[in-house]
Amino acid sequence: MKSYEAIVTIAATPEQVWALLTDGAGIAQWDSDVVRVQGEIAPGETIRVVSTANPGRTFPVRVTVFEPGRRMVWSGGMPLGLFRGVRTFTLTQSADSTTTFTTREEYTGPLLPLM
Repeated sequence: MKSYEAIVTIAATPEQVWALLTDGAGIAQWDSDVVRVQGEIAPGETIRVVSTANPGRTFPVRVTVFEPGRRMVWSGGMPLGLFRGVRTFTLTQSADSTTTFTTREEYTGPLLPLM
């Protein structure tokens, strides 16, 4: 398994951050790893993500967890578990009216070394 995590404190409410997270058309403006997101970011929906790592390929991912203002998970991969990627977004409100934003990516599967 390979995993990556980033944590940042944002001077905004969880609801304000959530609005940015679920605006697929605007994600590329603040996420330097994303070229574009196609589709509606909503519970159970499949969206298509184009990343800077491979701008010629579109990655379909399903929104598997959708807890407004708190947590969202995108999951995708190859058949038979050959490769699987899970991206988790977590928002935690702080006492000083800021939001701690955590994004974590986990990659697993036998084809992981080739990716």
